[in-house]
Amino acid sequence: MQRYPAVENHGLIGDLQTAALVTRDGTIDWFCAPRFDSPSIFAGLLDRRLGGHVQVSPEGVRYASKQLYLPDTCILITRFMSDDAVGELVDFMPVTDEQPTDRHRIVRMLRMVRGTMRFRIDCQPRFNYGRDEHTVEYHHDGSAVFRSGQGTLTMAPIFEGGRLFEEIDVRPSGQGVCAFGTLHEGGTGGMVLDTAAPHPPRPIARREAEDLFKETREFWRRWIKKSHYAGRWRETVERSAMTLKLMTYAPTGALIAAPTAGLPERIGGERNWDYRYTWIRDASLSVQALMLLGFTDEAQGYLRWLTERVREAGGEDMPLQVMYRVDGLRDLTEEPLPHLEGYRKSAPARIGNGAAAQLQLDIYGDVLNCAYLAEDWGLRSTHQDWLHIVKLVDWLCTHWDQVEDGMWETRAGRRPFTYGRLMSWVAFDRAIRLAHRQGRPADTARWTATRDAVYQQIMTRGFSPQRGAFVQHHETEVLDAALLSMPALGFLVPEDPMWLGTLRAVEEELVSDSLVYRYDPAASPDGLPGAEGTFTMCTFWYVEALARSGRLDEARLVFEKMLTYSTHLGLYSEEIAPNGEQVGNFPQAFSHLALICTASHLDKMLSD
Repeated sequence: MQRYPAVENHGLIGDLQTAALVTRDGTIDWFCAPRFDSPSIFAGLLDRRLGGHVQVSPEGVRYASKQLYLPDTCILITRFMSDDAVGELVDFMPVTDEQPTDRHRIVRMLRMVRGTMRFRIDCQPRFNYGRDEHTVEYHHDGSAVFRSGQGTLTMAPIFEGGRLFEEIDVRPSGQGVCAFGTLHEGGTGGMVLDTAAPHPPRPIARREAEDLFKETREFWRRWIKKSHYAGRWRETVERSAMTLKLMTYAPTGALIAAPTAGLPERIGGERNWDYRYTWIRDASLSVQALMLLGFTDEAQGYLRWLTERVREAGGEDMPLQVMYRVDGLRDLTEEPLPHLEGYRKSAPARIGNGAAAQLQLDIYGDVLNCAYLAEDWGLRSTHQDWLHIVKLVDWLCTHWDQVEDGMWETRAGRRPFTYGRLMSWVAFDRAIRLAHRQGRPADTARWTATRDAVYQQIMTRGFSPQRGAFVQHHETEVLDAALLSMPALGFLVPEDPMWLGTLRAVEEELVSDSLVYRYDPAASPDGLPGAEGTFTMCTFWYVEALARSGRLDEARLVFEKMLTYSTHLGLYSEEIAPNGEQVGNFPQAFSHLALICTASHLDKMLSD
């Protein structure tokens, strides 16, 4: 890798246990195995020299490249076009079942559409973020085996008619292998990367690779056909749904926040976090978005995982951790990777996440709102489920009125965040509704009294008469874009003057050409140096806030503008830089779940 590709110049493929990023020039520069949160095999995205990569691209010819997904699938096609030839690289991962496995395959199938091209395959794995040594075995048939203490990676060529490429030249290259081959019109080549292949390695027949392609294609098409969405922006919404599905760990039902670690929120800055874990908030919101489209199986899987986390919780300190590993383990020790230079020299790249130990009260509102909406979709809670809900709500009755770290995970000390109070109100409100709807036993009198106390505190202390707006917390006059969700959560009607004043203040201070900053770090120091981009989820919340306030034409224009910031494949990272560049971990569940919810609600309001 000679330079770092733009974040937005990547596509995502995966098998529902892990995932890989593929650039527009045919390079995989991020892949961890056997799980999303496992150590990397390719991490060139964080260090182009030391991180590792595998590239398949034309050799010795000037070419342009384009990418697209095969319609209704997560199969990625990269097209290489020269004056005389067109070749296609088809990348996908055969979907695993619901049992955890060490075996994950990346199929990289080359097809020659027109003319003749010479291709270069450069495979340079670097295990455990480039920290582990490995050995290489070369085989005369073009295959290679890379072994480290962490694991094994096999590269097996795809052959046709007893031959590999029409011409093939395989040679050692540094700590990897480099192969050159020529394909003529109608020919097929490529390779399969396998993290637990049978030994010795064997070439893969074209028919076998095509069978894997068909199975993967049919899986995704069957899945997306379950979508109930038939409104405007259907392709955009369904691409976001498939992206969320790719970030689901099938064995447990847990959804991760993003498949990457260490991508900066500001180029050259140090806000470079590891998002390969399951945040209670992010996963609950993702499931709500998928339920909105009719994907109830994913909701059931996640709710089972969540119930298990509540069951495991002991003591009175904090029944739920902010985030977990996909298998439910709590150990997310944060550490820097000082040997890696970081994406475009944005250091330090980090793995693990210290925010796991924070107190974030809003997560309880997300959990209860998710359970409440699940009831609407026919996912009834069992008696044991209800006992867990009661446990959470009773704990919150005692602990809601304290300082916390907040949903933005600031590292400047705890504050009485208004959004945490808002979501505590949601938790009590939804729990009371569930108890009445189901006729379940609970101390609803206590819950109601506490809900009303939370409401009164928000209205008297969370609102600043000087600003004419709700503020981040009652010790400051700083605004918080998270509060744009107030009407959508049912806390206030959108015609309320206090809410309209908040919307006006956010527009004046946090909105920049329709894009929304989550807060102003200069006015409210968050314990970290530097600035950040606009927050994509907050922009979608702004769209819905405009629509609910009766400003439908403005809402639609802002939404359409937001769609122009997506990548060529319809993907979004966490944030957008002032120059329009995607920054932060990629792709981001927050962004895609917010797109789904906003598109669904905006489409309904426009139609009505």
